[in-house]
Amino acid sequence: MSTEQPTRVKGDRKKQALAELCLLLEKHPDKSRHILLQQVEIKYDLNPAECEFLRRNFQNS
Repeated sequence: MSTEQPTRVKGDRKKQALAELCLLLEKHPDKSRHILLQQVEIKYDLNPAECEFLRRNFQNS
């Protein structure tokens, strides 16, 4: 049995992506939300369900 701790807790990527998205939206209100969403989705390597969650809740906010 391995004693190594995972570097990330499940759901941590989505929380970090959400925090960064909020910062980016605040810093760059003129930028397309779609572009900013794509940036955080790629940076945090989100799975399709996590990407859909962000798009559904923040694409047109």
